[in-house]
Amino acid sequence: MRENKIDNATFVDRILEVLTKQGILKPQEAKDLKIAFEQRAAEQFDYFLLSEGLVEKNALLKALSVLYKVPAFDVNGAFFDHLLLTNFPKDFLLRNAVIPLELDGDALVVVVAEPDTPGLEHALRQFTENDIVFMVGLRTAICDAVKEFYDKAVTEDIPEDVDIRQEQDQERAADQYVRRKRAISRSGDDE
Repeated sequence: MRENKIDNATFVDRILEVLTKQGILKPQEAKDLKIAFEQRAAEQFDYFLLSEGLVEKNALLKALSVLYKVPAFDVNGAFFDHLLLTNFPKDFLLRNAVIPLELDGDALVVVVAEPDTPGLEHALRQFTENDIVFMVGLRTAICDAVKEFYDKAVTEDIPEDVDIRQEQDQERAADQYVRRKRAISRSGDDE
């Protein structure tokens, strides 16, 4: 893991450089994007590139992989180990934009937005004794996955549906009525 964290300005320059070298952006487009981003409210640059439709997600993941020299992983649609995630507090995962992906032998594989964050590996060791293997992913996708895992389902706060209980009671009453009518009609047939 590298010791010096890439600050936001340097990150923007470096990711634009990688995207330019990969032929995804032209040099002038990179300069224009940097200026446009600097004029925006505080927002993550990767989100800016994607939300503006300037770079495809796979191209950005590839560029992040080149930048941080670790494999990229798209967390969208990935399934995460419930027991593994519960070892980490939600606020820690969100603050560090990290999500544990899997245990691979003695190594814990984590997807993180900034693999070079100083002290991140040490902080992760508070929750695991495993070796740590970093992959890079998109901050918003990582945080969305963490929130999805930890937040209650939308339907959990909805009170029981009174109408359904009323319908079930009505169906039972109708079934009983039909059974009584059949019983009466059968007893009338016996006569």
